[in-house]
Amino acid sequence: MSNIVANVEQIRQRVSTAALRAGRNPADVTIIAVTKTRTVDEIRQVLEAGLTHLGENRVQELKEKWPAIGGSATWHLIGSLQTNKAKQALEMANLIHSLDRLSLADELTRLAGRRGVPCKALVEVNISGEESKHGASPAELPALLRAISDGGSVLVQGLMTMAPQGTDPETARPHFRRLRQLADEVKAWGLPNINMEHLSMGMSGDFEVAVEEGATLVRVGTAIFGARL
Repeated sequence: MSNIVANVEQIRQRVSTAALRAGRNPADVTIIAVTKTRTVDEIRQVLEAGLTHLGENRVQELKEKWPAIGGSATWHLIGSLQTNKAKQALEMANLIHSLDRLSLADELTRLAGRRGVPCKALVEVNISGEESKHGASPAELPALLRAISDGGSVLVQGLMTMAPQGTDPETARPHFRRLRQLADEVKAWGLPNINMEHLSMGMSGDFEVAVEEGATLVRVGTAIFGARL
């Protein structure tokens, strides 16, 4: 058994334990293997281990891996998306996690309308308020979601956030909890084309806390593949 396969099994167990601890069904949590800088061979080992959801940070890197992996996986674009890369993103990614501004929403709406295929996306929220992080602020979220709702070609599936980096996973908990609270608020608005099916939060160092706080999508790279060289 390769280290990657063993790591996947261990992460599955940790996700399951965290979900049960919070009174949740482990089946409601999807593990996304983050494949940034990883080789096609490493990605194939993940697929063989039964993880079929893959996350890429950059459209260009996804484009390079697409010929070898393509539709054998469900692709998540989890990194910041430049507006001029939106067309390529729509052609390859099943779910865009980083819709964070009106200009990008307008471009995705235009492109999805032209293709006749709705764009599925998560709205990224900068809960921590750190300048180094992308995402709409919680105060900007209502106006952004209403604009997306009016456009009609972008289907918002939930929210995404990145917690501040730290050695103690518990420091991320308030940020994850706040995202869940925001999702509950959005549900109450009843906006068309906006649902809160997913909360994308939690990475290798804090995904168990994220699961306890309601994550449905966790983005795990280093804990699966090991440290990047």
